[in-house]
Amino acid sequence: MNNLDFSAEPLFSWYVVLLAFSGIIMVVLGVLPLRGLKVGLRILNVVVGVAFAGYAYYLAFVFEGGTYRIFFQALILPFAMIVATVKAVVERSNEKNRPTPPAGAYNPNAPYAPGAAQPAAFNPVAPVAPVAPQPGQPVPPQGASPYQPGAPAQPVADNPYAQPQPPQQPAG
Repeated sequence: MNNLDFSAEPLFSWYVVLLAFSGIIMVVLGVLPLRGLKVGLRILNVVVGVAFAGYAYYLAFVFEGGTYRIFFQALILPFAMIVATVKAVVERSNEKNRPTPPAGAYNPNAPYAPGAAQPAAFNPVAPVAPVAPQPGQPVPPQGASPYQPGAPAQPVADNPYAQPQPPQQPAG
């Protein structure tokens, strides 16, 4: 017995068609060998897809009237599953194309190996290589020393606004 009659009950008929379509899409997404799709998501796709398609079959061919339930999730869930599947496949593709760091690069997730070469510890008194000024940054005047914390500022000979150092008082 075919219950699909678009002229008599268009809402019921379209619901059954969309329910079947959703179920088929979800089963296909679960069965396709897409890399990056986890096993749990595949199983969920297939189980929910079979349930949707089975309910659509029941409503179209077995159902003899009375009450039936409309699951709006049946219309939204396939789109959400398609988005999740495409996202998982794209992330897997991006991970494959991501360059691997060089062998000596720092890896915070690497296990500790006592015999392996370790990166040098931070030395706060090590000399710092001069850094070329970036475009748009102020340039220190000629002959000026770079800022050193704890050292008093010294005037620069070419600077007309420099303040002279007061003379030292003899100890007495």
